[in-house]
Amino acid sequence: MKVGDKIKVFAPATVANVACGFDVLGFAIDKPGDELVMEITAEKGVVIVDIEGDGGVLPRDAKKNSATVAIQDYLDFINADFGCKIWLKKMMPSGSGLGSSAASAVAGVYAINMLCNEKLSKQELMPFLLNAEKAACDAAIADNVAASLFGGFILVRSYEPLDILQIPVPEDLWCAVINPHVIVLTKDAREILPKEIPLAHSLRQSANVGGMMVGLLRGDYDLIGRSLVDYIAEPYRSKLIPGFYEMKNAAKAAGALGGSISGSGPSVFALCHGKEIAHKAGEAMKQVMTDMNIGADVYVSKVNNQGPKVLPLSE
Repeated sequence: MKVGDKIKVFAPATVANVACGFDVLGFAIDKPGDELVMEITAEKGVVIVDIEGDGGVLPRDAKKNSATVAIQDYLDFINADFGCKIWLKKMMPSGSGLGSSAASAVAGVYAINMLCNEKLSKQELMPFLLNAEKAACDAAIADNVAASLFGGFILVRSYEPLDILQIPVPEDLWCAVINPHVIVLTKDAREILPKEIPLAHSLRQSANVGGMMVGLLRGDYDLIGRSLVDYIAEPYRSKLIPGFYEMKNAAKAAGALGGSISGSGPSVFALCHGKEIAHKAGEAMKQVMTDMNIGADVYVSKVNNQGPKVLPLSE
């Protein structure tokens, strides 16, 4: 690695919570995501040269942007005598419920780690990403960043110590995600949740997490669908998303296994057995929004098992 070395990285968006796994389950999708170009500099520190696609809302201050917070933590950890500058291209809106800040941070630490010849393992990158999430969302939650970094399905088994488990994904598991053009603030989505959960709800939720794990491991699509039930967040956060239950029912009528809110919303996901059903589910959810005169973007892909990847600089 030398001054002037450059790299371009893509990091995927994510679906967090996955209905039954509030703050502990997540998976990556192929699109959308963020792209980041990084160049090594002789001067210490991280400089944001440009951010494209955010409408000017993201902080240009390197101490406040999730990508640069994570990169600076990395540089401090390795006692770097150099710095870098970055160009960030956002390809999903902030506050979409698709892990926007997480994708930026993952793209950043993955890029600097690759330029440093993969000095650290992915597990060792996690503390930098949790700090970045805290800076962006005031909550060091691992579900989005872990899913984007590791790819596939992840379970956050523990925070102290941090224990991220990767769960095998059935070959033909697809996802349709719709991002309605409405605003749901993470702060509001957090505050609307109850402070205490009834024991009966906790037991059902835990059972569904177990069912989800078994369904993924066995490739039992029906069990995966039966496990997509949320007793903790969906009953409350659904009130913030116009047409939520109509979209969910439309996706199931189109053949989806089930679905729920992605992260804190407003995006809604539907897991599906196969590409054809996923496209039908996405179209069905989009039609609900069209009927309500609400714009929306739909993304259909397999569960992304790769996580971040290096792109040609010419792209």
